[in-house]
Amino acid sequence: MIRLPAFAQTIRFRLTVLYSTLLFVLAALVIGGVYLALALNTQERPITKQYAKQFRVEPDGTRTYVGTVPVVAVREVEAAVNVKTLETMRRYSAVTLGGLFVASLGIGWVLSGRALRPVRSIAATAQEIQGGDLSRRIRLEGPKDELRELSDTIDQMLDRLDSAFESQRRLIDDASHELRSPLAVIRANLDAVISRPGTSEEERDRAVAVLDRATTRMTRLVEDLLATARRNAPALRDADVDLADVVREAIEEYAALAADRDLVLRRSLGAGLSVIGDHDALRRAVGNLLSNAVRLSPRGAEILVASGREDGWLWIAVRDSGPGIPDAHQTHVFDRFWRTPPTGPRPRDRNAGLGLAIVRQIVESHGGRVGVFSHVGVGSTFVLWLPGESVGDHPPAYNPLAPGGWDR
Repeated sequence: MIRLPAFAQTIRFRLTVLYSTLLFVLAALVIGGVYLALALNTQERPITKQYAKQFRVEPDGTRTYVGTVPVVAVREVEAAVNVKTLETMRRYSAVTLGGLFVASLGIGWVLSGRALRPVRSIAATAQEIQGGDLSRRIRLEGPKDELRELSDTIDQMLDRLDSAFESQRRLIDDASHELRSPLAVIRANLDAVISRPGTSEEERDRAVAVLDRATTRMTRLVEDLLATARRNAPALRDADVDLADVVREAIEEYAALAADRDLVLRRSLGAGLSVIGDHDALRRAVGNLLSNAVRLSPRGAEILVASGREDGWLWIAVRDSGPGIPDAHQTHVFDRFWRTPPTGPRPRDRNAGLGLAIVRQIVESHGGRVGVFSHVGVGSTFVLWLPGESVGDHPPAYNPLAPGGWDR
């Protein structure tokens, strides 16, 4: 198999050959047509010579015979001239076609290079992009043609990849930081109990309690990370989900824990509230809100869980009687690994900080939005807005559990 040189394997070379061949064939057809038309109307005939007598007129009016001269027919002279012209045209046409072919190769090479210049820019940018640096963009200038559209599509893809990699890096960094602390606690207590001789039963029990808390924290963190990964996976199957069933199951899961803290779980569920989604994921979202409400509400307080419909949107809301969230922190509560700073004598929250981030991820993957309405010392209300039928671009921006349904 004959291996072509590198330049002959490029798109530019193929375009050059294509353009040049088409131009050459077109020119050959035009010149050949003209030549054929002339050839059909020109016949090569031999010139026949005839002789005529030649006389000289004398001054007295008499004519004197001086000899003969050769004469030819005018038509035969014209035919001979046409034949000669046709031969000349044939020679010049061959030279012209040869020059035209060479010139078309050069012109085609230049024009194809200009046409493919954006492709070279795209390829150069793609080669410069490294696995750890996705900040480079093509940003092709010029008319909005197919190549400009391709460039914009690649830039958008790079934006999504950059955002995904950055989110993944943050998640790995935050997860490794959160896992490092309980692992260090486990390692320290194991070393203290195992390596030190004569450890008392009381010290062992204390170490076991510390290990239990650390492993519980790690288990919760790992479960939250797995839930995040599962919701990002494309294998989940969505179906009709009754929001009332979702809320009832979530309440049943936390009923015993709420009873231990003397908390009252009250529900107010609307009927006929159905969405297309993942039943287990939505139950986990409501469960995470209930977990925070039960953990943060004071003993004897009331927690309200309600659902309803507003402006075509379906909503689930959880209202607690906890310490509340300052206004400056409400924009961060759904960030991964973010925890409310301690206020007053209240100890620092030891939760991993993934629960509300998972809630937002689940709701947004269903095409919905999350909202928080909170006042320090009063409590917080978290609202999950899910799209129903004929909804607008944005859900309502008020608290459906506030008096009159408005809490702007």
